[in-house]
Amino acid sequence: MATSWTAGVWTLLAALGLLSVCRFGYCEASRTSSPTSGGRKEDHGPSSLERVKRGWVWNQFFVVEEYTGTEPLYVGKIHTDSDEGEGNIKYTISGEGAGSIFIIDELTGDIHATERLDREEKAFYTLRAQARNRLSDDPLEPESEFVIKVQDINDSEPKFLEGPYIGSVAELSPIGTSVMKVTASDADDPTYGSSARVIYSVLDGEKFFSVDRHTGIIMTAVADLDRETQDRYELVVKATDMAGQMGGLSGSTTVTIVITDVNDNPPRFPQKMYQFSVSEGAAVGTPVGHVIATDADMGENTDMTYLIKDGGELFKVTTDVETQEAVVSIKKPLDFETRRTHNVVVEAVNKHVDPRFVDLGSFRDQTIVRVSVSDVDEPPTFKPPEGTIMEVQEDAKVGALVGVVSASDPDVKNKSVRFSIDRATDQEMIFYIDPDSGAITLGKNLDRETAGWHNITVKAVEADNQTMASHSPVSIRILDVNDNPPELATPYEASICEDAKPGQVIHTISVVDRDEPLAGHHFIFTLDPEASSNRRFTLGDVTDNTAGIRMEGAGFNRHEQNVYFLPILVVDSGPPSLSSTGTLTIHVCGCDTEGAIQSCNATAYVMSAALSPGALIALLVCMLILIVLVLLILTLKRHRKGQRIAEDEEDMRDNVIKYNDEGGGEQDTQAYDMSALRNLYEFPEAKSCDSAAATAAAVAADFSLFKGYIRKKVEQADADLSVPPYDSFQTYAFEGTSSPALSLSSIHTLSTTSEQDFSYLSDWGPRFRQLAGYYAPGKPEEEGS
Repeated sequence: MATSWTAGVWTLLAALGLLSVCRFGYCEASRTSSPTSGGRKEDHGPSSLERVKRGWVWNQFFVVEEYTGTEPLYVGKIHTDSDEGEGNIKYTISGEGAGSIFIIDELTGDIHATERLDREEKAFYTLRAQARNRLSDDPLEPESEFVIKVQDINDSEPKFLEGPYIGSVAELSPIGTSVMKVTASDADDPTYGSSARVIYSVLDGEKFFSVDRHTGIIMTAVADLDRETQDRYELVVKATDMAGQMGGLSGSTTVTIVITDVNDNPPRFPQKMYQFSVSEGAAVGTPVGHVIATDADMGENTDMTYLIKDGGELFKVTTDVETQEAVVSIKKPLDFETRRTHNVVVEAVNKHVDPRFVDLGSFRDQTIVRVSVSDVDEPPTFKPPEGTIMEVQEDAKVGALVGVVSASDPDVKNKSVRFSIDRATDQEMIFYIDPDSGAITLGKNLDRETAGWHNITVKAVEADNQTMASHSPVSIRILDVNDNPPELATPYEASICEDAKPGQVIHTISVVDRDEPLAGHHFIFTLDPEASSNRRFTLGDVTDNTAGIRMEGAGFNRHEQNVYFLPILVVDSGPPSLSSTGTLTIHVCGCDTEGAIQSCNATAYVMSAALSPGALIALLVCMLILIVLVLLILTLKRHRKGQRIAEDEEDMRDNVIKYNDEGGGEQDTQAYDMSALRNLYEFPEAKSCDSAAATAAAVAADFSLFKGYIRKKVEQADADLSVPPYDSFQTYAFEGTSSPALSLSSIHTLSTTSEQDFSYLSDWGPRFRQLAGYYAPGKPEEEGS
C-alpha cells in the first residue's frame, strides 16, 4: 500500500514538474570541481564543460494534508552516490518535526510522516539531512537542508469575517446603485488550484438586490424601493470556493440594508375642515386651535411651514417647531355683533423640496379652519374710540358747555350707559359731566396762560352692571383771549459815548406777550407822554415787532448827566388792545478815539436832576469821620487785650475759664480747645535729675488723687436725678495734695539741724526765684564773713 501511494505521489510530482534539483551541484557550471571517492580533484581547462558528480540524490518533498490512513505516509527518499547498498551508510534528519512528525529509515533513507498535517496551520517544514559512515560515524557528505511542503486540499470553506453587515441606500435609487461590499476569506492555498477562488450569490432577497459574483458588491435590482412601504431588507449572501464548481465549499452571511428617506411625499391634512370656537372678548394673540398636516417622510423632510391663504385679516398662523403643528391665533379683536363665523384657509408647505421629485406632484396641502365667535357681555364703546379733543374759550363762564362724549353698549341688548370723570385726572374739579348725556361743562374759571391743555379721562359703565366699564381720554384745549398786556422782554440798558453822532441806533428792544392770538402778535411802540419834552432820543418801529432807539441830539456831558431814563409805551393788537410802559436806561460814558467805552459814572439822573459840589464835599467828610472812628475803636480793643494778657501772665491760677456752649454731645471731640485747661497743670522741665524725679512723682500722685475725686463726683451726679444732665458744666473745688517741698514755714527753717535741700526751687521759674534765694544754702564767702 505504501509502495502504491509512493508511486502515485512521485507520478504526481513528475506531472507537475516539481522534481527536485541538485542540492550541491549544478549541471551548467563553467569550471567546477567535484569531490571523488578518493578525495582527488580534477582540474579542467576554462573551456571544458563537464557534468559535476552529485553527492546527494533526493527530491523536494511534498505531503498531502489531512491524510487519514492508518500507516505512516511516505514522504520521499534521500540517497547519496556513495551508497552502494552494502548497509555502510546511516541516514539521519534533524530540524522541524524530525523524529516526531517525520521519521527516516537509517538504511534506505525513506522518510515517512507519522501525523496528520494541516496546511492551514503550517505550510512547510525545513529539515536537514546527514549521511554518515555507520562504523566510524564520520560524515560522508556535508549536511544539507531540504523542505517538506504540505500539499493543500480544499478543506476550508469561505468565511465572512466582517459580518454582520449593515448598509443603506436611498429610496427610489436607480437600478445598479451600489449599496455596500461584502468579502469572504478562504483559508486554503490561493496559489494552488481553485480551493481559494470565491464567488458570491444572493440566496434570499435577490428580487430587490443583486451581488457581483467576483467583487461582492451589493447593488439595487429594482428602481422602486419605497421607504414608506418597507424601510429595511434582510439579505443572505453566499460565498462558494472552487470558483463555484461541483464539490466546492460555501459560507453565508446576513446583510441588513436600511432604506433611507427622501422627500418624495407631500404634507397632507387628515381633515379638509376643522371647527373651533372662541369668545369675542379673547385678547389678541389668544390661540384658537391647533391643526397638523402629516408627512410620510421622516427627519427634516417632514419640516413644514403653514400659511393663511384666506382670512388673514383677523387671524394668523404660526408653526410649532417641536410638534410641527399649525397654531391659529387671533390677530385683531373679534366682534360677535359684526361677524359670527370666519373661514380661514390654512396651507402646509414642505420646507425642503427635492427637485428630483417635483414631477410627483405639489408638495403642499390646504384645509379650512372654521372659527365660531361666541357672544360675551362687553363694556361700552366710545365714539370715536381713540378719544376726543374739545376746545373752550379761557374767558368762558362757569357752567358753560365744553363738549359731549358719546358711548354705547355694543351688545345686542344695548343697555343704557352712565358717564363720570376720573377725578385722578381732574383733582381740581374744573370740569363736570352729565351722567346721562355725557355733556362736559365748566366748573371753574380757566386761565390759558396757567394751563393751555387739560387732559381728563371719562368713564362709561353699564347702568345695571358696574363691572362693565371703559375709559376714554378727553383733551380740552383752552382758546386764548387777549387778557395780558405786552411787556419789555428784559430791563433794557444801553450805553452811548459823549461824542456819539446824531441819528445812530443805540439799542433795539423787543417785547413779550403771554397771549397767543390766532393772527399772531403785532405791537406798536411809542414814547410815554411823560417824556414828550425829551428831544435827544426818538423811537421808530422796526421789523419782527421790535423797535429801535435813535439819538437826535449831540454833545452829551456825563458830568452834567450820565443816565437817562426813557419810558416806552407798548400796545398790542387786541382785541381789546392792552398796553404797558417799560423804561430803557441809557448811560453816558467816556470813550476813546476809536469809540470804545472807558468809564461810566454810576450816579443816576432823572432827566435834569444832578448833585451840587457842596453835597459831594459833605459826603466825603462823613466818610472820613467814619474811618477815624473805626481806627479809634480798633486801637482801644488792642490796648485792652494787652492788659488782659499781662494779667494772665501774672497768675494763671486766678483765671476762670467758662464755656456756655453745650457742644456736640459725648461724641464731639472737636467742640472745645482744651489746651487752655491743660496748660494749668503743665510744669516747667526740671533741670536736675533729682528735682525732675521728685516733681514727676508729686504730679503723678496729685493727678491720681484728682482723678479719683472727679470719678466720685461723676458717680454721685449720675445717681442723683435732680442734678443737670451728664454733659452739663460741673464745678468742683479741690485743694490738691501737699507741696513736694513740704512746709516752707520760717519756724522750720530756723532749725539748723534741718538737712532739707531747697535748691530745686530755682527750677520752678521766675515766680519762685526770690523764695529760692531765701532757702538756698549760703556761699562759703558769706559764711566766712
